[in-house]
Amino acid sequence: MAELRLPRLLQSAVALYRRVAGASGRSARPAGSPHSPAISRRSAQRDAHRAVPGGRVLARIHLVALALLLGAPLVQAQIVSTRIWPAKDYTRVTLESKSEIKYEVFTVKNPDRLVVDLEGIEYSAAIAELNNKVAAGDPYIDKLRAGRNRPGVVRLVLDLKTEVKAQAFTLKPIGEYGHRLVLDLYPLVPPDPLAALIEAAGKQPRPEETPIAGEVTRPDKPKVARMATIVIDPGHGGEDPGARGRRGSLEKEITLTIARRLKAMIDAEPNMRALLTRDADYYVPLQVRVDKARRVKADLFVSVHADAFIKPHARGSSVFALSERRATSEAARWLAKKENEADLVGGVNIDVKDKYLAQTLLDLSQTATIDHSLRLGNSVLGELGQVNTLHKAHVEQASFAVLKSPDIPSILVETAFISNPDEEKRLNDDAYQDKLARAILSGIKRYLAKHPPRPSPIAMR
Repeated sequence: MAELRLPRLLQSAVALYRRVAGASGRSARPAGSPHSPAISRRSAQRDAHRAVPGGRVLARIHLVALALLLGAPLVQAQIVSTRIWPAKDYTRVTLESKSEIKYEVFTVKNPDRLVVDLEGIEYSAAIAELNNKVAAGDPYIDKLRAGRNRPGVVRLVLDLKTEVKAQAFTLKPIGEYGHRLVLDLYPLVPPDPLAALIEAAGKQPRPEETPIAGEVTRPDKPKVARMATIVIDPGHGGEDPGARGRRGSLEKEITLTIARRLKAMIDAEPNMRALLTRDADYYVPLQVRVDKARRVKADLFVSVHADAFIKPHARGSSVFALSERRATSEAARWLAKKENEADLVGGVNIDVKDKYLAQTLLDLSQTATIDHSLRLGNSVLGELGQVNTLHKAHVEQASFAVLKSPDIPSILVETAFISNPDEEKRLNDDAYQDKLARAILSGIKRYLAKHPPRPSPIAMR
């Protein structure tokens, strides 16, 4: 009687599946068959085996249609990889699948939690491992729990250390990645890079200004109107590893190491200070890198890379400045296209209307800035030539998105080609990294000696 109360479609599917299952077990000889019992039995078995697959498919179709009508989610996807990238700027959680991920996100108060329901997802080992990937020093996530919430739905619960602004978005497959669901947890009050820069400068030891008894002080050096602020941009990071060497080296790791060395050297200079666009392994969108430089009123912007080319024998250091028209070589065009696609790999929420988007799309006049970028580039390139072979003897130009600040001289330094086995080996050497960083610093100092920072709070005004 219970079966009579089920929907007609379910009754049909169950009955069909039973008939199909029964057909596989029947092997009786058809009535009136002129053949021998053995031949007839084999013929009946062959006919049943032929009918069973088609019947099973039809039965499954009925059951699938029933599930859809009843609203039961069908398990279609599996999370194959998970990653968490903690940083002071924001923490990113990435779930990767071979098929599109459907989700729902909501927050819960007292205590603060972020809940993510993954629809049509199996509970996999990758999801089970997520909690172990939460770093103890994560600024925003305390713990992460996962489990089956209802049939076909896996629920993630992120216990938060503080209230956050959460963004969730999906990314289509690109490069080595499949479909990705990205959860970005931002602080309610974003960190101010200028405040961080001032705080760091206050912690730097200052030279003793009190003269020694009996010593006559002389103004040997002219007083500088203000300190030069240099923003150093380590390329790639987080979801975007950048180029890979044959030995397994990652560009994002090498660039961060060299950038940190360069920052330490700049901070040791009496009239210079430096800020990193990222100080850990996380991704910073290209426009945000430029935005950070403008917010601290930077005098110079130096993006550090260790890229690869399609030809493994390509070698040497290069320096690039912005070109709004055309690239100066095939390599420049290829590298610019690759670097400008970093946001697609690193993962940027394109649904968010960036307040600087309109400015980026404007045809800004950057003639003076590009001219000074070329001067800075020539100074740095000359110093790099003392450390490594030069890929090109002149500063190249291409339309790198990260160089498009209208009022800050900006260069992109290719320290060496990580795709070249010999240069990859040297890029992992501490002493060689120091030489590269010191060469960049020497080039910066040469430029500033001819073009010191102006008293104006904004460079190039």
